[in-house]
Amino acid sequence: MRERRWVPEGPLDVGLALQPHKRGGGDPTWRQGSDGSVWRTSRTPDGPCTLRVSVTAGCVHGQAWGPGAEWALEALPALLGAFDDTSGFVAKHEVLAEVVRKNPGLRIGRTGRVMEALVPAVLEQKVVGQEAWRAWRWLLGRYGEPAPGPAPEGMRVVPETVVWRQIPSWHWHRAGAEAVRARTIANAAWHADKLEAAATTEELDRLLRALPGIGVWTSAEVRQRALGDPDAVSVGDYHLAKLVGYALTGEKTDDPGMLRLLEPYQGHRHRVAVLVWLTGLRPPARGPRMSVRDYRSF
Repeated sequence: MRERRWVPEGPLDVGLALQPHKRGGGDPTWRQGSDGSVWRTSRTPDGPCTLRVSVTAGCVHGQAWGPGAEWALEALPALLGAFDDTSGFVAKHEVLAEVVRKNPGLRIGRTGRVMEALVPAVLEQKVVGQEAWRAWRWLLGRYGEPAPGPAPEGMRVVPETVVWRQIPSWHWHRAGAEAVRARTIANAAWHADKLEAAATTEELDRLLRALPGIGVWTSAEVRQRALGDPDAVSVGDYHLAKLVGYALTGEKTDDPGMLRLLEPYQGHRHRVAVLVWLTGLRPPARGPRMSVRDYRSF
């Protein structure tokens, strides 16, 4: 086991910082202990690792196991948002200002691991979350490896990049991912080295969107998590535009309307989207909800 203690500047909410990396209930890479600590697995450049993060009296305590332990602890401040630059951001709407007051420890962190964010993002394309998360659990259960150290039971580490290129079509089918999403992930895995080496969010956006099957929404979802981009707004999200419109105006809107509302927050549009989620404001539900498919039965 390796350990690191780090005292952040200002308040920090570890749960909020790490929540974006949780992919639904039962995510094999993410657990929260009864004591409030968060367990997370990752495949670092040095190999797999298990990371446990807790906070006591304002001090962050990181513990890590596995070949990637030292890398994970070195990257711990970045993961928790130590380099999240909020300069220039002012919550101009009272609803947003209230959320900021209630959540002073909100920070946007970065993992530095592109494929770990890309695979589940592609699985979530144009489907409900439950369908995507079911596929994520199945794939990690079949192709991931057990988490190093004393991780909670059932935790897994995402497979190596080469594995994503080798998964047979019938296993994608058993996971519940149709051929389009499977091809998108496998093709991205062939370009993983270049994607992981992207130095800026603009460069990563360009590289991602040059790949078949990856558009504005998927690129934003990846850059939010891998590089902590506070401006990568998820245009095309099934819910986001409606939520932003309702929270800021009391009326639902579409993507162009959302972008107009977010224009005053250029540079921090994703940050505003996170704040909108935290308001808890939701438009009244009307009409049927999008259903969960089971592609395995097709």
